[in-house]
Amino acid sequence: MDTVLHKVANLVLGESHGIAKKTVKGKVVLMKKNVLDFNDLGASVLDRAHELIGKHISIQFISATHADSGSSGKRLRGKLGKPAILEDWNTTITSLIAGESTYEVTFDWDEEIGLPGGFLVQNLHHSEFYLMTLTLEDVPGHGQVHFVCNSWVYPAKNYTKDRIFFANKAYLPSETPELLRPYREEEMVVLRGNGTGMLEEWDRVYDYAFYNDLGEPDDEDKVRPVIGGSSDYPYPRRGRTGRPSTETDPKTESRLPLIDFLNIYVPRDERFGHLRMSDFLAQGLEAILKFLLPEFEALFDDTIDEFDTFEDYLKLYNGGIKLPKGQLLDNLLENTPIQFVKELLRSDGEGLLKYSTPQVIQADLNAWSTDEEFAREMVAGVNPVSIQLLKVFPPVSKLDVELYGNQNSSIRSHHIDKHLEGLQVNEALKAKRLFILDHHDSLMPYVERINATASKIYATRTLLFLQNEGTLKPIAIELSLPHPDGYKFGAVSKVYTPAKDGVEAAIWLLAKAYVAVNDTGVHQLISHWLNTHAVIEPFIIATNRQLSVFHPINKLLHPHFRDTMNINATARNILINSEGILERSFFTGKYSIEMSSKIYKNWVFPNQALPVDLVLRGMAVEDTSAPHGLRLTIEDYPYAVDGLEIWSAIKTWVEDYCRFYYKTDDMVKNDKELQSWWKELREEGHGDLKDEPWWPKMNSIQDVIDNCTIIIWVASALHAAVNYGQYGYAGYPPNRPTLSRRFMPEPNTPEYDELKEDPKKGFLKTVTPQLQSLLSVSLIEILSRHTSDELYLGQRECPEWTMDEEPILAFEKFGKTLKQIEEKIVKMNNDERLKNRNGLVKVPYTLLYPSSEEGITGRGIPNSVAI
Repeated sequence: MDTVLHKVANLVLGESHGIAKKTVKGKVVLMKKNVLDFNDLGASVLDRAHELIGKHISIQFISATHADSGSSGKRLRGKLGKPAILEDWNTTITSLIAGESTYEVTFDWDEEIGLPGGFLVQNLHHSEFYLMTLTLEDVPGHGQVHFVCNSWVYPAKNYTKDRIFFANKAYLPSETPELLRPYREEEMVVLRGNGTGMLEEWDRVYDYAFYNDLGEPDDEDKVRPVIGGSSDYPYPRRGRTGRPSTETDPKTESRLPLIDFLNIYVPRDERFGHLRMSDFLAQGLEAILKFLLPEFEALFDDTIDEFDTFEDYLKLYNGGIKLPKGQLLDNLLENTPIQFVKELLRSDGEGLLKYSTPQVIQADLNAWSTDEEFAREMVAGVNPVSIQLLKVFPPVSKLDVELYGNQNSSIRSHHIDKHLEGLQVNEALKAKRLFILDHHDSLMPYVERINATASKIYATRTLLFLQNEGTLKPIAIELSLPHPDGYKFGAVSKVYTPAKDGVEAAIWLLAKAYVAVNDTGVHQLISHWLNTHAVIEPFIIATNRQLSVFHPINKLLHPHFRDTMNINATARNILINSEGILERSFFTGKYSIEMSSKIYKNWVFPNQALPVDLVLRGMAVEDTSAPHGLRLTIEDYPYAVDGLEIWSAIKTWVEDYCRFYYKTDDMVKNDKELQSWWKELREEGHGDLKDEPWWPKMNSIQDVIDNCTIIIWVASALHAAVNYGQYGYAGYPPNRPTLSRRFMPEPNTPEYDELKEDPKKGFLKTVTPQLQSLLSVSLIEILSRHTSDELYLGQRECPEWTMDEEPILAFEKFGKTLKQIEEKIVKMNNDERLKNRNGLVKVPYTLLYPSSEEGITGRGIPNSVAI
């Protein structure tokens, strides 16, 4: 109201009435509260009412150059300007869909403010809003000053301190303008919280907790151990929610009802934006409906819960509700403003609620079952990070002999001699042409318990030979079970070798299926969930607790943390929880997260660097004359070839950036925030491994570069490589089954006779049944899809993300390098000599192709672990 009166006075009396004042104009860009894509109309009305009674949104600048006269001694503080309010809130038209609104703000300029280094915002409205940017057009002596905010601002009553935002200038702690230091430090205290109480929607607190919210102690079938905080079950920390403990077990945190899974606490600015939330909900709803359609049809089937034939799988991709093609639908999609509805109408060119045909069967319905494709996917599929060079023959186990007896391999020379292109085994070993996919030691300790459930699995070893043409072929598969008299008596194993005809061919296909089941579970639990989602979350928490938004390393890493805490919290509620989707659809069942904690014991942060990982697996050797300093053991290893290009680009960008801010190693050692960050990360975030000797130091510029490169690689490229190809390969369940239901048929049994008479039926009765197949396909369809607001490697949310010119130029160079990598990938995929890049299934390797469009594309490297 006072703004309106001020304008009326100006019109009547002229601008010069009273004492002339110097003013500075600013523009504030924000988004109002919305529900999905709709504005909360009730909140909008109340906000307008608050405006009428003088309850405004006000902004007050903090000087970076002039001290507040009220401050003294060692804690000088920047002078505060006079508050100014957002103008024309009630007269600015707001669209019915979520979108940006721009408001003017006029400041009575006090020359003693000098250069504004930050501002306080006080929201006296009823509702929160999303503050995007504030730009001052002409600050005396400084010109335009830009603030990038991108944060939710709740009503002032929800805060103990007014919200503060800083100009988008990066400062090391020692270089921060003295008058801004108290504000910088106080903001960090707010973000750390006090470690007590249940956290609310509007809170911005980053804190640590164990994975103690997966089970339900009141239900015997849902009891799960606390994961993290013990030598038995070590794990990375997750974000604290502060929910109360269960009455039955004070160590277990109470769970939200399933219907409230979206309300699980994560710091407010870590929650999905409205577009991603719309996409996420629509995709989830569509997945449920797709899941239900075949289930209803199965009620009229002779064998409920079974795929009777391979043709039954194809019905998933040929059904759906057909939408009317033509101009009407085109206009509807083009003019529908609501992202949620657009996503539901998305039809992949066919029909609503129809699964799109996975890439692996688009060119050839049967190529997936060949030995060539089985082996190719180990270097170019969705889990290309497990294959290793075989260094010792026969393979040996590292399991404790006292507990597990002799677990060494039973594969011998006579099993593989005829598959080595004329070489002897020792010659093939020396020539580095023997490889192994080893899922024996990691699974054997759990085989007995898993096989006591409906699942029936083996610990597996798969040997592969590198052929002259550069492709791999499987030459032996070992299936192992614990000795019936107990683990200490070792393993009972049987070796299977390739066969083309008769029942032996059917048995060989089943042997490969048991390997695929194991690889699918290890991929989802370890390569995907543990090694990207879970291990990155502590970095996000520690960064927000110890590195100010001023800090250059915060600015560097921030884009690579987007939405990760939100998707991880959602996973704890519906995916990895007791009897969640993962437990219901994968062979690991109730032992899933417990098993991943055992493997986390062997997680080593510096080994997550791609070059280090390749050397450790024997897939490369150091060679200064080779590209990127490595010579690959398998020259045509698409994941490694493309990955090294991306790794090198990331490292160069990080080096250019870090060397701008750190000129000497002493600057790193004396950076208190950086040292606190790295200490807390080790001792709290990954606290169960805090005493490991492998933790890198943070004492030099090179340390900063190396460690930040690993973090960005894991959060972006590694996650892309193991996530976005899931639907392309596993959307066809026979290719990547998630569980097996019976053991290998033995001669003179009904199962063996059935396999001999009808190999396809025997296969289908062994692998994942219909219900679990639909669960897994529905899940991976969501996981494989890029949302409409995705930001990819080389992109930033705001072009003015920093005021420092050199980092901006270095980032542009990074983007150009990524474009060049894209061109290289296309060229290699068109090179017919590189047989592993397409294979018999004709699926080009594009999982490390940096850019993409929205949808299931099988390419694109998002900045962060966002799905």
